[in-house]
Amino acid sequence: MASIQEAMIKLKSFFVECVRVVRVTKKPNKETFKMIVKVSAMGMALIGTVGFVISLIATLIGLV
Repeated sequence: MASIQEAMIKLKSFFVECVRVVRVTKKPNKETFKMIVKVSAMGMALIGTVGFVISLIATLIGLV
């Protein structure tokens, strides 16, 4: 019985924290959103390029 009560307390605490986070967050303005999109795209492009170069090098030296 005590474990059920502890689980309910943890669940309630989690729910309270979720509500607090939703209240604190705000919708970004247009400029902020554009900046986030640009930075994310550059990061994905960089990771993709690094992966491609590693794959190319592995193919050229005969590992794959």
